[in-house]
Amino acid sequence: MLKQTLLVLALSALSAAVLAVDFNPFIDIPFKRIKTSAERIESHGYPAETHEVVTEDGYVLNMFRIPYSPKLANGNAQRPAVLIQHGLFSCSDCFLLNGPDNALAYNYADAGYDVWLGNARGNIYSRNNTRLSTSHPYFWAFSWHEIGAYDLPAMIDHILATTGERAVHYVGHSQGCTTFFVMGAFRPEYNAKIKTAHMLAPPIFMGNTTTPMVVSLADYVGSPGLGAELLQNQVFLPMNPLIQRILDTACSNDPYFLSYCKTLAMLWADGVGNLNVTLLPQVAETHPAGISTNQGIHFIQSYVSNEFRRYDWGPTKNKVTYGTQVPPSYDITKITSQVHLYVGLADESANVKDVARLPALLPNMKELYEIPDETWGHLDFIFARQVKEVINDKVIASSKAYDQLHAN
Repeated sequence: MLKQTLLVLALSALSAAVLAVDFNPFIDIPFKRIKTSAERIESHGYPAETHEVVTEDGYVLNMFRIPYSPKLANGNAQRPAVLIQHGLFSCSDCFLLNGPDNALAYNYADAGYDVWLGNARGNIYSRNNTRLSTSHPYFWAFSWHEIGAYDLPAMIDHILATTGERAVHYVGHSQGCTTFFVMGAFRPEYNAKIKTAHMLAPPIFMGNTTTPMVVSLADYVGSPGLGAELLQNQVFLPMNPLIQRILDTACSNDPYFLSYCKTLAMLWADGVGNLNVTLLPQVAETHPAGISTNQGIHFIQSYVSNEFRRYDWGPTKNKVTYGTQVPPSYDITKITSQVHLYVGLADESANVKDVARLPALLPNMKELYEIPDETWGHLDFIFARQVKEVINDKVIASSKAYDQLHAN
């Protein structure tokens, strides 16, 4: 555990050192031309669009759209929309890398949906602000609260304005679930804009989490103090030539180096599990996609407090920010969207015991589905070899059942 702690702290220090220079990963990296999500989509023969969305607080987000599948007739037909949101350290690419047969985005498109892939502030696709430079610490002064309070509402409103739909289906993985819960509780008016909400591996309550990265740093940054103050408000693992060179080497197809890439996956979540390991070199092209250190600290705070609440700045700043010395908890009972929960028995980040606390608090929970595979872990929900059969088909079937029931 000490080695893991030192590694995480070293990576954080490295990310702070390279922040001195701003990089555009699609222009400045000399080692490899990185495809955007749109280019990945088009390479498989699907139409792709890129949409720019500006949040209330000035962050510029890039979304990618698959308006229809080339396998279906009449591409101009009105189709129900779905927003798919990535987890921590990730970006829209993660829902594409499993290819057109097995990746959730393509599966939804082939099922007749208008597919939108979101990108949270601070990742490689959403690293811009109308007022702030990425080299300014205020740019990075956000946690997953702001993603749920501002990013998701902005993306949903853009989808509805573009498509003319009244509501969207939502699928989130990991942090994409956390931010949905923030939105549903903090901005409850958005519940009416959701048809079904599918939470893949939702880290809401985290008292039983055993993820090494969380547990090893709990004593250092899990409570307000010097450790959190030194690390907060900065980028963690930015995508730039140095980081990309390290990951390209570690995640090459060479068997010797691939073992190191698997070690990185263990730090990210709970190991390789059922992962399609042949995807790891592609994953490493854009992962980790960059986060604010505050996002990681906020998750570690959730582990320490075993509560789902706002970012803890310490008693003094909490009093100024929230009016109380302890950060307020999110009122989950305000989430009236139709919620589907999916949990893996081997998930160290979204532990089955923690997820089991949610049904009693959700007024419109549809189901809690435990994956009938004792080895199913956190990253399996997007990168497993059998993800289409185990996850994607079930999620899409639930969406279609809703649409058929509510068809005019």
